[in-house]
Amino acid sequence: MTMWVFGYGSLVWNPGFDVSERVLGTLTGYARSFCMRSIHHRGTDESPGLVLALDECVKSRCEGVALAVADDIRDDVLEYLRERELISSAYLEKFLTVTLADGRQVEAVTYVVDTEHVQYCGGLDLEEQAQIIARAHGGMGPNTEYLFNTSTHLAELRIHDPDLVWLAKRVKSLAA
Repeated sequence: MTMWVFGYGSLVWNPGFDVSERVLGTLTGYARSFCMRSIHHRGTDESPGLVLALDECVKSRCEGVALAVADDIRDDVLEYLRERELISSAYLEKFLTVTLADGRQVEAVTYVVDTEHVQYCGGLDLEEQAQIIARAHGGMGPNTEYLFNTSTHLAELRIHDPDLVWLAKRVKSLAA
């Protein structure tokens, strides 16, 4: 059985594993937002950055990319994803139903935010998010790079996320 992974942030543009099929997909009941403080990849303990996470929200939906993994590398990819995404236990690994653009429904490994975790910061207004993203830097580089790459790749896929569009524009003006 094919393993699917749902990408809504950096997995869209940097999955880090071989993808055998890539299809636009929608996850209902969750909203993408910068609701998790990053103390490893895009910030530090002293100056946390922000990364995208999925916050459970009944009336929401998140458009992203469903990534199929070949059976022969499934275990390696799952190990890699757990190392990457569960570094601080702020994400929960779930298998959720994603509706693909072609109408298929698949169960996909999906990383959603643990709202009880200390890194959860849902509800920050967009200006505060922009101020944090503009200055944060972590082990994988500047927080701005994460925002700009995600925003650009979602736009290329014709996935419209008005908050990311606003944030990218605002952060560019702060960095100028």
